[in-house]
Amino acid sequence: MIAQDPAFAEKRLAMVKEQIERRGIRSPRLLEALRTVPRHCFVPPDQQRWAYADGALRIGQGQTISQPYIVALMTDLLALKGDENVLEVGTGSGYQAAVLAQLAAQVYTIERHAALSQRAAAVLADLGIRNVKFYVGDGTLGLPDHAPYQAILVTAAAPRVPPALLEQLDAGGRLVIPVGDRFRQVLQLWRRRGEQWDHDEIAPVAFVPLVGAQGWETGKD
Repeated sequence: MIAQDPAFAEKRLAMVKEQIERRGIRSPRLLEALRTVPRHCFVPPDQQRWAYADGALRIGQGQTISQPYIVALMTDLLALKGDENVLEVGTGSGYQAAVLAQLAAQVYTIERHAALSQRAAAVLADLGIRNVKFYVGDGTLGLPDHAPYQAILVTAAAPRVPPALLEQLDAGGRLVIPVGDRFRQVLQLWRRRGEQWDHDEIAPVAFVPLVGAQGWETGKD
């Protein structure tokens, strides 16, 4: 059961109404998840006052927690029904994983920064969220031991879609990922149809780089 903090409840409800619903997100299950998961628990204490603001926030290690609307949009594109096996690449704060956990059967999340993964795991444990498993490693290679996934969500920007993630996507599955250079990207929705994949371009976005064997090299442009 997720604990509720009355001091932030009004801000959370306003965030959903003004930033999410007003921009066209209509899924009742997703909106309820966003009303439920306490975003302020996932940001550093000195930034909690801005936890429900319309923007990204720094969380350390050069990483960010995404703007609430982007979290909602990416999650909505996965079209989760509740029985899915989901992979998240880029645990970050753990907020996106917590939202996914409300909507899917099992979430696997991988992060290259051990400190972020450990902090996120501790927050989810405190909130009583039990259907998320945490891993530290190269997210561009996915987690083949738990594949196939009916949904994959990547929270960092890749120069191209990692082939490993496409291969680990189940038939009929969906992959949401920002693709572009290190400063500007386009959010893409990929679908697997047998041994073929197709994709749509959704919206311009700006994410931190996806670093790894099938992503960006550390320190390279």
